[in-house]
Amino acid sequence: MSEETTEEEVKAKSPVVKIVLIVVGILFLVAITVGGTLFASGFFDANESGSAEQAIATLEAKAAEQAAEAEAAAAAAGPDKVKQDSPELTRFEPSYFVLPKVLVANISNSRKVMQATVAIMTFYDERVIENVDTHDFPLRFAMLKVMRNTTEAEVGDADFQDNLAAKLKTEMNAVLEGLEDFGGIEAVYFTEFVVQ
Repeated sequence: MSEETTEEEVKAKSPVVKIVLIVVGILFLVAITVGGTLFASGFFDANESGSAEQAIATLEAKAAEQAAEAEAAAAAAGPDKVKQDSPELTRFEPSYFVLPKVLVANISNSRKVMQATVAIMTFYDERVIENVDTHDFPLRFAMLKVMRNTTEAEVGDADFQDNLAAKLKTEMNAVLEGLEDFGGIEAVYFTEFVVQ
């Protein structure tokens, strides 16, 4: 009987030993895989991690410097045109702004008075309108100067309002370029115009 018990014990121990050996083998393979991955990624190289951190710091400094340069270039370039959705053509969205006060000026060498309400149009973003609103006084001064230099003979021309609008546009853009380094006014319109 003792031989039978030993054979039964050996048979009973054999599956347990196999399971233990399989588990130990799997753990060994996992340990080798993790160690190999860490070694391949440079985890054990202390000197290279310091240089990697320096390289990252250098790249971050360069990126910050490039971002600052791009921001400065964008600010110097002026506003961007606002695109209008159109499948066939590239079109830009116009923005309009009516100057808040009526312009009243004497006609040169005459007793007549010219009164106009002026509106502008731009294809650029809201910064142009903000600039016009901010610099209202110098723009009004420049426009009144142009209107005061108008003669009675010019008022009689058929294209008088178009010519005056073109002169006002040129003068307003010159003032804005002097103050903000960018004009951006595409057209000048009169919403009210009276000569008496």
